[in-house]
Amino acid sequence: MKFKQLHSWRVKPKEAFQIQKKLARLLGKGRPLSLKKIKLLAATDISYRSGRAYAVVAVFSFPELELVEVKRAECKITYPYVPGLLTFREAPCLIKAFSKIKSDPDIIIFDGQGQAHPRKMGVAAHMGIILDKPSIGCGKSRLVGSFREPGRKKSAFSQLYHNSEVIGAVLRSRGGVKPLFISPGYKIDLNSSIIIVLSCCRGFRIPEPIRFVDTESKRTAE
Repeated sequence: MKFKQLHSWRVKPKEAFQIQKKLARLLGKGRPLSLKKIKLLAATDISYRSGRAYAVVAVFSFPELELVEVKRAECKITYPYVPGLLTFREAPCLIKAFSKIKSDPDIIIFDGQGQAHPRKMGVAAHMGIILDKPSIGCGKSRLVGSFREPGRKKSAFSQLYHNSEVIGAVLRSRGGVKPLFISPGYKIDLNSSIIIVLSCCRGFRIPEPIRFVDTESKRTAE
């Protein structure tokens, strides 16, 4: 896969915040994405061990979710942990893994936030712009925003608000379990993001593609 080199990753936090604000202007209004237009779906996650990052990208057929290919990358961690700047820590290794992918996925799901971020620039939004692909953030926990608890049944959701704006959804991906925090990244709207994530849930709280890359990244880091 090709990617855009929009800025340096070795910048101080103050400059990184400004980069995020500038990139957020490129998001525009999310657009609907029909399931019929999705043939390949990618998912990615990253794990850490002993000062190194281990990224995994997997591509699946859609809607079957049959594995098409998996690529991995290992990198030395060069950016400190700063809340809200996780992409600056993870992106170099993610890009290295994505550059090995031979497929051309129609959409990418990230184990993290999209626009549900203080500056709307979570990893799914930031990487979506860099890869120029529709992207979705699927977070296991909330980074920012307020919400009402959704219903207990599968597919129930409530809106996630920040500064009086809807930035995502709190989605019950399986009945009776903790909800997921879904937010559009790039080139997609919230409603389509919810539908796509639900279509990837096969009996577990976590969507199957994210379950796979989470397991694989941890295994790679062992």
